[in-house]
Amino acid sequence: MARTAEGLRAHRGPALLAGGFRPFFLLAAAWAAIAILLWLPIWEGLITLPTAFSPLDWHVHELLYGYGPAAIAGFLLTAIPNWTGRLPVVGRPLALLAGLWALGRLAVFVSAAIGAIPAAVVDVAFLAALAFVAGREVVAGKNGRNLKVVGLIVLLALGNAIFHLETITRGTAAFGLRIGIAATLMLIVIIGGRIVPSFTINWLRNRGPGAAARPFARFDMVVSGATAAALALWVAWPEGPVTAGVLLVTGLAHLVRLARWAGWRTWDEKLVVVLHVAYLFVALGFLLLAASLFGAPLLPSAALHAWTVGAIGLMTLAVMTRASLGHTGRPLRATRPIALLYLGGLVAALARIAMGLGSAEFLLLHLAAVGWLVAFAGFVVIYAPILARPR
Repeated sequence: MARTAEGLRAHRGPALLAGGFRPFFLLAAAWAAIAILLWLPIWEGLITLPTAFSPLDWHVHELLYGYGPAAIAGFLLTAIPNWTGRLPVVGRPLALLAGLWALGRLAVFVSAAIGAIPAAVVDVAFLAALAFVAGREVVAGKNGRNLKVVGLIVLLALGNAIFHLETITRGTAAFGLRIGIAATLMLIVIIGGRIVPSFTINWLRNRGPGAAARPFARFDMVVSGATAAALALWVAWPEGPVTAGVLLVTGLAHLVRLARWAGWRTWDEKLVVVLHVAYLFVALGFLLLAASLFGAPLLPSAALHAWTVGAIGLMTLAVMTRASLGHTGRPLRATRPIALLYLGGLVAALARIAMGLGSAEFLLLHLAAVGWLVAFAGFVVIYAPILARPR
């Protein structure tokens, strides 16, 4: 921790490059908003992008492999110095990483002009670079317990490469989509499984008698391992009869895990309760996907959006809002505008899941888009001045 503070004090450049969370959280939120602003007229057939991807594949890719990795990078580049005691990545190296991510977005956007293969190489380079930087720091800091996190970044890079390969050879991506969702969900299960109970325990410490949040224990290790197995089975055999049963059991296990964290006692602090709500979507995605495989009258897209918009979107938003406050020296308190961001993310997730029931598609899609824009364009408006100024 001391060396991390030393590194931040030593940085004399722009405040935006004084910590990994600053440029990457801002870029992630801005791109999340821009991608949805583009997606609505694309979906309605009003515009066509100069990308080699199909419209749906571009939409999926830019949120899963565009927005997601930027939010993950912002978190990891901030958390790893605390894990290892090593100096953070700041200044020019951080700017180069952020620039590489932005170059990937541009390459995918104009891939019809520059070629699908060059675009793929540029795009995958960011996750490869992030895995290298994270792995170097974890190994040098002798922080072996977090090598699994680095391994998931490598898996995410592989999934991105496969996504590109599938679109080039088959015209659409399926396997790469499932790998990306599975790898990102595992990051939430592992890291969220640490921070959600930890933040909850800290907040409940002075709240008087009542149910206590259980800290990370053997049960959590079992659930994490079972989740990895269930997601691997889903990636390899997405519609198998065994897959549905395994997904159902895994979803129920996550409900039990969530209940052990006593989230119902945190309603008064939205910075904490939003973490519990976001994690609920992890369980909901498993249960909805199992239900669709068992023949329930809902589309698999309901489950996939519970995972992508609900679990991934809302959890990353929750972490970005909290970490940005804490690491810039501001009180850890959700103001009404910040709470509105969470409400927007929740509305987006629920509306997009409801589309899986097959009714009011136009209305629900636009409601989901408005909620998403409230969440992420709102983040840019509220947090850009915070992230661009010194601590």
